Amino acid sequence: MSDCIFCKIVDGSIPSTKIYEDENVYAFMDVAPLTKGHTLLVPKQHVKDLFEMPEDVARNLYAAAPKIANAIRSAFNPQGMNTVNNNGSFAGQTVFHYHLHFIPRYDETDGLKIKWDTKQSEFTNDVLQTVAEQIRANLN
Repeated sequence: MSDCIFCKIVDGSIPSTKIYEDENVYAFMDVAPLTKGHTLLVPKQHVKDLFEMPEDVARNLYAAAPKIANAIRSAFNPQGMNTVNNNGSFAGQTVFHYHLHFIPRYDETDGLKIKWDTKQSEFTNDVLQTVAEQIRANLN
């Protein structure tokens, strides 16, 4: 896609700090990193988000993901790692080319704060069963 910044990074018209590349995916350093080693992995094929991603593109992207994660772990020995995809503008997606963030975690002061306010009391086993049935009914 001609106006997509990540497509331009993949085709080399915008410079990046490349980590990994094969025929299907491209991994590069995030230019606004949260922690040391913060890396993005994108499919070379322009795919807006996970909702539009063909299975073969997902298979190729996620096949490369452990390679990237393990390279970051070997290089920096983080205590853990978050892999994050903001899918859609409501979820915080700002670049509409699917990308997976690899965010190494070092300690509680590393800048990333994730807090889950679960709704566990609202989702009884009966409600979970109903929700699961609704999802299963829509699997293709």
